[in-house]
Amino acid sequence: MRGLLTVLAALAVIGLGYWAYHQNILTQHAIREVEQLQHEIGAERERLAVLRAEWAYLNRPDRLRELADLNFERLQLMPMTPEHFGDVHQIAYPTLLDQLIDEALIESASSPELLP
Repeated sequence: MRGLLTVLAALAVIGLGYWAYHQNILTQHAIREVEQLQHEIGAERERLAVLRAEWAYLNRPDRLRELADLNFERLQLMPMTPEHFGDVHQIAYPTLLDQLIDEALIESASSPELLP
């Protein structure tokens, strides 16, 4: 009986050792993957910082003003004045009747049997 318990205990120790080794390997793999992801995140943040710097450089007001002046004839850009903006009361909001007419037109256009 004592020999059987010794063998079972040895098998349990071997099994637990294998499980611990396997978990160690999985943990090391996960750590390497996390380190790789951290490296990629750092590279992407650096790339994003470069893109933001380029965007800020390209959108400098003096540069844009110079480009607008150089391409004035071709683009026909005009300086903005207050007259270019409208008032809220100038916006035509659709009424319920307009919406019903639009829905009827859409429905008749999608149904070929209703067309003459």
